[in-house]
Amino acid sequence: MTIMKVSMARKMATVDRVQELLEKIRAASWDHAVQDMEDLKAFVKDSGSAEANDLAHWDLNFWSERLRESKYDIDEEGLRPYFALPKVMDGLFSLANKLFGITVEAADGLAPVWNSDVKFYCVKDSSNSPVAYFYFDPYSRPSEKRGGAWMNVVFSRSSVLARHGSSVRLPVAHMVCNQMPPVGDKPSLMTFREVETVFHEFGHALQHMLTRQDEAFVAGISGIEWDAVELPSQFMENWCYHKNTLLSIAKHYETGEPLPEEIYAKLVAAKNFRAGTFSLRQIRFASVDMELHTTYDPSGPVSVYDVDRRVAEKTQVLAPLPEDRFLCGFSHIFAGGYAAGYYSYKWAEVLSADAFSAFEDVGLDNEKAIEETGRRFRETVLALGGGKSPLEVFVAFRGREPSPEPLLRHNGLLPVAA
Repeated sequence: MTIMKVSMARKMATVDRVQELLEKIRAASWDHAVQDMEDLKAFVKDSGSAEANDLAHWDLNFWSERLRESKYDIDEEGLRPYFALPKVMDGLFSLANKLFGITVEAADGLAPVWNSDVKFYCVKDSSNSPVAYFYFDPYSRPSEKRGGAWMNVVFSRSSVLARHGSSVRLPVAHMVCNQMPPVGDKPSLMTFREVETVFHEFGHALQHMLTRQDEAFVAGISGIEWDAVELPSQFMENWCYHKNTLLSIAKHYETGEPLPEEIYAKLVAAKNFRAGTFSLRQIRFASVDMELHTTYDPSGPVSVYDVDRRVAEKTQVLAPLPEDRFLCGFSHIFAGGYAAGYYSYKWAEVLSADAFSAFEDVGLDNEKAIEETGRRFRETVLALGGGKSPLEVFVAFRGREPSPEPLLRHNGLLPVAA
């Protein structure tokens, strides 16, 4: 019995499926990563730099960033005026209404809050009945809040813990972000990455709030296998790149002018910048983790560095340095809780891309079909929580087991037809 098998016993994936997935994505990414390197060398050469034909590892990040700037010229800070937090949240709630048939209403004063900036919301279904509540703490307060963004549980849905004669205790969530606070009459203005983050965390909150499970231990996000819990959050991020959705929220806070379409096009194009290279990087990490926790024998003649180098030969276009000791700093699997589980990053991407492709299949501009697909997503992925295995839940929504093809297509990694 290996550590990997023990780990997999409580996850959606299996060892064989993960190995198959990693190899399929690796093979699809390799030629694109080689082209990434050729493009980078050509750019460095055109820039007149002496290292064009002898790029070293320490050159890559610098020249990659210069190439990205030359190709897309996106000023993240300059886009803030187009993403005012109130407008973004209105657009997010409108999307949730269209997809899932819910209405999000301000309910300030209904519950106590820990800071005057904190908002309290009620989520209602199509019959105008409350189904959940959530707190939203949007602004940075360095003296009392850590950085980053997260969603967590206040109360889970539960029939056992129902009070005051009701049949069920409704779920309550909290979402915490670290946006720039408003200044005077100027609202909180966001970067595009922060918009993605809000959509991501709201995806987690939706799964917690729209659960139909009445047992708290499997309601909402509780009891869901670790490698499936990011499905709703990453699914919601996809809508940030949907043209109609993004342009409906991207309005200049002073003039009302929409985000220029050429900027939208650059945001979409930049999403796949050096996608082959970044994909191989994640495959390297996941593959090393997989091998160290399945077949590696620490008492044998092969060292962990030998394993890493062998994996790198198939996942790194520029060969690692002989003295590379990357594993010494790979805290995710040695100190961060991802031992025998690093693959879950890529597994979750596969699930979310495949789920979003169900909406693409029916036509993103087909309002009726989008509503029907959204309701099916709600009744399966969002409703069933940990009460059913995630593979059963996914098949109930998608009609088949997950496929990596949509992720490869979204990342521009599918072969181009001749």
